[in-house]
Amino acid sequence: MESLLAFIKRFNYIFVFLVLEILALIFISQNSNYQGSKLVSMGNAVAGRCYSAVASVGDYFGLRHENALLAAENAKLRAQLAESYISYNTRQFSHNDTVFNQRYGYTEAQVVKNSWNRRDNYIMINKGRKQGIREDQAVISPQGVVGVVVSTTDNFSTIMPVLHSNSRNSVRIPRINTNGSLVWRGGDFRYATLIDIPTTYRLRKNDTIVTSGMANDFPEGVMVGFVERAFSERGSGFYTIQVRLATEFNTLDHVYIVNNYFKAEQDSLMVHTQKQAEIK
Repeated sequence: MESLLAFIKRFNYIFVFLVLEILALIFISQNSNYQGSKLVSMGNAVAGRCYSAVASVGDYFGLRHENALLAAENAKLRAQLAESYISYNTRQFSHNDTVFNQRYGYTEAQVVKNSWNRRDNYIMINKGRKQGIREDQAVISPQGVVGVVVSTTDNFSTIMPVLHSNSRNSVRIPRINTNGSLVWRGGDFRYATLIDIPTTYRLRKNDTIVTSGMANDFPEGVMVGFVERAFSERGSGFYTIQVRLATEFNTLDHVYIVNNYFKAEQDSLMVHTQKQAEIK
């Protein structure tokens, strides 16, 4: 209270000036129609600018809702892409003249918690078992690969992203048509490491890296990143490649959970094959 009184006392002449100015404007507007209309016009102009500013702020915060709608629409469109279908007929595998069965579906979700500056990072999303999310499902973003679902509750799920020490994804460099493994060794969240690429291939900076489709989780050809630089230890025969990730994990807002409709059949076949091998 003492501080407030000291402030008023210090600037009392300014407050007196403002009060007198307001009274003068009131007297002028009451005694002169022309000047009164001018003051009203000025007031309306100022009020209009204020309302416009408030509306702009409201529109900005409304973008989150608009982004959610666009993300849901993108999920539907992704499911209609050619790579989301598997093609076959009863005689032989063929790309032309086939009956198409959808292989992948996509569920949009919003990121509610995210870390990217640790050795082992996790992402939480606002979809869970009630929305059809299951463990081991692949997760992508509009930019590229994100990670794999590792835990679910009724309404939330946790994702182990590429930025995790236990993450390992099969990827491919299309230009040289060679597969390798993408791993995370910590450090800058913008980069990961690609291994298992033989030094017999000549790499170029900015070579594109995509998912290989060798795992049951990710569709083939999803963007992963770009070759930043490569080196090899003498006698190893393999590159260690720094990969500039396409996904910006520090600004991740919406993701898509991939539903592989053939995953159960593929897993069942692998279990059967392993049992057969053990019997032999």
